[in-house]
This record gives sequence, structure tokens and C-alpha cells, in this order.
Amino acid sequence: MMGKVTFYEDRNFQGRSYECMSDCADMSSYMSRCHSCRVESGCWMMYDRPNYMGNQYFFRRGDYADYMSMFGMSECIRSCRMIPMVTFFEDRNFQGRSYECMGDCADMHSYMSRCHSCRVDSGCWMMYDHPNYMGNQYFFRRGEYADYMSMFGMSNCIRSCRMIPMHRGSYRMRIYERENFMGQMHEMMDDCENIMDRYRMSHCQSCHVMDGHWLMYEQPHYRGKMLYFRPGEYRSFSNMGGMRFMSMRRIMDSWY
Repeated sequence: MMGKVTFYEDRNFQGRSYECMSDCADMSSYMSRCHSCRVESGCWMMYDRPNYMGNQYFFRRGDYADYMSMFGMSECIRSCRMIPMVTFFEDRNFQGRSYECMGDCADMHSYMSRCHSCRVDSGCWMMYDHPNYMGNQYFFRRGEYADYMSMFGMSNCIRSCRMIPMHRGSYRMRIYERENFMGQMHEMMDDCENIMDRYRMSHCQSCHVMDGHWLMYEQPHYRGKMLYFRPGEYRSFSNMGGMRFMSMRRIMDSWY
């Protein structure tokens, strides 16, 4: 589910309303004033000037019947931007010390010695079981992970994380049978459960991601170890643990 916030002209959720599910640079395009709002999902940064300017105010899921009084604001919201957020907890079931993260983190040890559960409030994230975005990769989308190590069969807890930017538009990737973009080539624009069934390729060893963000898996039907690929050229998978990918899927904006 994507982020969603409903704005109302008057306090206590009265008057005309506007449902927003993405960044909005100028609220005046939809309503002349806004004095209350209801954040149904996601985390948002609100601004008292258009184009994400002026004072900033952080809103998370909840009802804001009179946010101007609550935050001591002199101007109402004029623009808004959805932001990614994940909360990590030391122990399972969201217990122990916590750390709220709103962007890439190369070393979780800077904030907590261990992490055994997390809550993804908004965004899509790649988690790694070693610092500096190394080791095995795991994809997390919006939801609660009370014991993610058991869920994903992990032997080590999360040590670093990377936020995956939302992509809207077309998806395009070329996969190659051999390294350095050699051998059989196929251009993909949608998910593929099994490259052997679709293309008669036993494996692929290089790729060029032109549009969108993708997950690639070592086994058919999106199983086994995975790696995250953003736009760029990947001439050889040999330096990625020698993985041979058999299925791949797009990271869709509807997952945010």
C-alpha cells in the first residue's frame, strides 16, 4: 500500500478534502486552505510554503484535528513530501531500544549493538547482514517484522540498510548470457519467473538496467538469494558471489 494523507479545509476534519498519495508541491492547486489532516499510511514531511520550502513538520500515521495549534504553526500546510522510514528494535516483537531511520545507514552498530525486529512505516528497503551494504541482501516493504531472522532464515541480524527510491514510469533491463554483455541478449520490461522457460537461457552473467529498480533471484519463481539492481551497467556477476540469476521482478511504486 502506498502512503496516503487526507487534508481538510477546516479543523476537526471538516470542509472540502483532498486525498494525497504522493508528493505535492503546491496544495493551492487543490484547496485554498488546510487546517486538519489524517495520515492513513506512510510518513510525511509537511511544509508551510509551496515547493517544499519554509518550516518543516514531521507527520506520521494518526489524526491531526488541529495541527496548527499542536505544532505552534502560524501558516497552514502548503506542500508535502512522503518520506521513507523504518524503526529498528534491539529485541524481537519490537522490544528494547529502538532507532528510527529515514535514509541509508552504512553501519547499524553506530546506533545499536543488535537488531531483531523492525517496523517499516513507509518506503522499500534493502537490508544487509554486514556493514557497508555488504553480505546477504533482504528486501523489506511496508509492514511489521516481529522476528525477521526466523522469517527470512537469516543467521545474522541487520547491519546496514539502504532506502530504494520510488520509481514511476517504464521499466527496462537487458540481460546477457555471458559477462561483458556478450552472448544471448533479451530486453525485459516486466517480471520474469524463469528465464529458462521464457528465453531458453540457462543463466545470465551481466545486465544493463536502463529504467526502474529490480530484484534478481538465484532460483526460478523469485526464490533463493536475491540482489538489488538500480539503473546502471553490470558487466560481471562474478564479483557478486558468483550468483547466477534465474528470475527477476520490478520494485513497483504500489509497494510503497
